[in-house]
Amino acid sequence: MYERDVTPKPVPFYLKPRILLLVVLVVVGLILFFTSFFVVDQTEEAVVLRFGRYHRTVGPGLHWKLPLGIDRNYNVPTQVIQNMSFGFRTERPGVVTVYSSRDYPGESIMLTGDLNIVDVEWIIQYRIVDPKAWLFNVEDRTKTIRDISQSVINMLVGDRAILNVISVDRTMIESEGQELMNQLFKQYDLGITVTAVKLQNVVPPKGEVQDAFEDVNKAIQDMNRLINEGKEAYNKEIPRVKGEAQRIIQEAEGYRAERINRAEGEAKRFLSVLEEYRKAPEITRTRLYYEMLEKVLQNAESLDLVDKTLENFLPLKALGGTGTTGGAR
Repeated sequence: MYERDVTPKPVPFYLKPRILLLVVLVVVGLILFFTSFFVVDQTEEAVVLRFGRYHRTVGPGLHWKLPLGIDRNYNVPTQVIQNMSFGFRTERPGVVTVYSSRDYPGESIMLTGDLNIVDVEWIIQYRIVDPKAWLFNVEDRTKTIRDISQSVINMLVGDRAILNVISVDRTMIESEGQELMNQLFKQYDLGITVTAVKLQNVVPPKGEVQDAFEDVNKAIQDMNRLINEGKEAYNKEIPRVKGEAQRIIQEAEGYRAERINRAEGEAKRFLSVLEEYRKAPEITRTRLYYEMLEKVLQNAESLDLVDKTLENFLPLKALGGTGTTGGAR
């Protein structure tokens, strides 16, 4: 017997034209909305292109642009200090920075002015100041920065002796390098300014040259140490000797003044005695005689006096210790 499927067929989904148009308008509106605004961070500036041509530069904030790719924005970090290293690379920056174990001798090995070879590692810090120039004036920005920086440092190192490069001229190379790099970047209209050039390791190449140079450095350090020790001993001894000399001079001055004063006093005393003598010679002679005896006998403990013709012997002793002894002439 023939069987027939009498199950009713599903009615196809049908949208009214108004609903379809509304959906299309909503989707188009969302696309227009999300492509009409862009945000610029506080550390950035945005360059806006219209149909691929430069249109304007805007600062931080929310900005409007023509949708559907008519306007395109390119955010550039103009307030961020960027670094570029030469002769080494940083694998992981942080509190404990990890550097790459690979060497870059093509960047760091240089010839000095006295025909020695030195290994110089350095970094530059720069900031983008013109977003438009940064985006469009130079095709390979990184290579241009590296080439200009290398040429400047090579030139500055090549004008100096190796000992000056390693020691006294490091700061001068950094300041002159920063100035020359900024001049060249301005000529290339790269849109950046170098804020700092910092030399890192400046050493002779590894091997026998470096070992010999380290020996020279040790000898120089020993020389400086001995010079400093000598200066210290000099500074310690000279003031003491000068003080001692000054003390001796002062003592001599005091002794001189004392002798002069004493001599002047004795001279005045002699003149006064002479004047008295002229007035009364006999009295003055007697007084001078007694004064002389008093001075001679003032420390005597035991004394025997005799007359000058030995006619009378007068043994007079000081009885009881400190009595005064007298006698006749």
